[in-house]
Amino acid sequence: MKKTLIIALSTLFIVSNCAEKKEEQKMQTYVNEPHSYAKPNEAVITHLNLDIDVDFDKKIISGTATYDIRNNNATEIVLDTKHLNIINVQADGKGTPFKLGEIDEQLGRPLTITINEGTQKISVLYKTTDKTEALQWLSAQQTADKTHPFLFTQGQAILTRTWIPIQDSPQIRVTYNATVKVPKDLMAVMSAENPKAKTADGVYNFKMQQPISAYLIALAVGDIEYKAISDRTGVYAEKSLINKAHTEFSDMEKMVVAAENLYGAYDWDQFDVIVLPPSFPFGGMENPRLTFATPTIIAGDKSLTTLIAHELAHSWSGNLVTNATWDDFWLNEGFTVYFEIRIMEALYGKERANMLALIGRQDLDDVLKTLKDSPNDTKLKLDLDGRNPDDGMNSIAYDKGYLFLRTLEETVGRKRFDVFLKAYFKEHAFSTTNTEDFVAYLNKNLLEKHNISFNTKEWIYSPGIPTNQSIIQSDAFENVENTLKAFINTNTIDAQSTNDWTPHEWVHFVRNFPETITVEQMETLDNTFNFTNSTNSYITMVWYEQAVTHNYHGQEVDAKIAEFLTTVGRRWYVTTIFKAYKKSDRVEEALEIYKKARPNYHSVTANTIDELLGYKE
Repeated sequence: MKKTLIIALSTLFIVSNCAEKKEEQKMQTYVNEPHSYAKPNEAVITHLNLDIDVDFDKKIISGTATYDIRNNNATEIVLDTKHLNIINVQADGKGTPFKLGEIDEQLGRPLTITINEGTQKISVLYKTTDKTEALQWLSAQQTADKTHPFLFTQGQAILTRTWIPIQDSPQIRVTYNATVKVPKDLMAVMSAENPKAKTADGVYNFKMQQPISAYLIALAVGDIEYKAISDRTGVYAEKSLINKAHTEFSDMEKMVVAAENLYGAYDWDQFDVIVLPPSFPFGGMENPRLTFATPTIIAGDKSLTTLIAHELAHSWSGNLVTNATWDDFWLNEGFTVYFEIRIMEALYGKERANMLALIGRQDLDDVLKTLKDSPNDTKLKLDLDGRNPDDGMNSIAYDKGYLFLRTLEETVGRKRFDVFLKAYFKEHAFSTTNTEDFVAYLNKNLLEKHNISFNTKEWIYSPGIPTNQSIIQSDAFENVENTLKAFINTNTIDAQSTNDWTPHEWVHFVRNFPETITVEQMETLDNTFNFTNSTNSYITMVWYEQAVTHNYHGQEVDAKIAEFLTTVGRRWYVTTIFKAYKKSDRVEEALEIYKKARPNYHSVTANTIDELLGYKE
């Protein structure tokens, strides 16, 4: 065929496919969502045009959020807000009545806007406040370069409503454009098409053409630079970190290729990572086109870059196919852990993949023990009505979800399972789904199709772990365990025998100390391997946990733990160590550290530690 004919046919197919997708979206029926005030079956947002100013002096974002809406003959539309100052509201360019409902501690306040049956556009003029939980304003001293302030957002699970008035339910997807005005010496980036250099006037324009859920709308502003890894991958970071980050994440393009070989084309055009200041509360956040990452994964040897594989995997599970409600969170994270480990296996081999899987399995055992008095929370399908959706963001969704999928793969065979998953992502692209719809799809397209029996309902709707679980083994970890046993029995260890150990082997070694380990043995290990001053944040975290648990301390150790807790805001890390203080009846000591550390934490981390330690301002 002639090139012009091919182009014409391709264009016709794309237009036709987009029309079908729009028709599907038009006919969508939304499920009841306990974590949003929105009534999307009556009136729902479809596109956001955001025009905002970022004021570092006042620590306020202000501007207008304008929405295209799909209106099912409604007389009102409801948005989610929390701690926002709503100044004015318009419908189709004219002022319209609006009302803010009563405040709920978790959900915020519904913003009910009067519209008519023909209304197609609304706009809200607003400002954030000092209670806005999604935003963290950092002083220059809290950044790597210590020369300019920094701002980043964290929307998951229901915090986007604290910086944008929006229908904040994962089942509601929108495209968006944004104009963001920032100080001239800073750069703004979003989960959208991004600049590669600073503008002269501090004005940045963004476009996200693929529909995404509200929790994935993200903004970062700082004195950052960009360095490409490939035509579609690269890193943003402060000047002092950009080269380290570029080297650490140099396998990003290989990861994208490995992921595409497994489950189909990467549909987001660009996959970049921004390294945020250490107060970022998570290891990473899978904001489309621009993953947010903690600097704690820069270890100098790529040993912690499995996190990048995890956030990349979200480009399929989570971003492309999204959980409809937070009760279905395992659909985002269980699939992502499974996919992450498959990517790591493809790039680095089965042994490394199994080490990662075994660490996750140990995390799962720890959480199962913690939740022994609330067995319903160990189900994959949760009931979080009346609770903070953060309550479901633990190893159950991640590692029980992974174990379910791994066991399923071993039952049906990897080849069949890969065909099934590839079709699942393709058929559900840019849509949301819930557990019940997934189970129906699984039965029809995999189990019944191949006449295979599997206890799917037990895995999803029952507490604990079924007996037909995958058994994960690692020869490397068996060697580590034997080395640890020998040390405990003899008080000696051959340092040369550990020369080739990976950081994951060291993590396994440290986190499996027996309860009987003595302070003297801890000191021997520290003198031999210098754990207290490790440059690998994961090893550091598990070592400090053990140091607190087994009362191994002294001036240097205590100072290092306090420094770590004060400078690192990654919730998993600091929660693990503060839990150790609480378990060891050292809460007062923990509170003294926390009082100094808390101003450096994002609200996501601070809220968790407040509850853990019983802290009140």
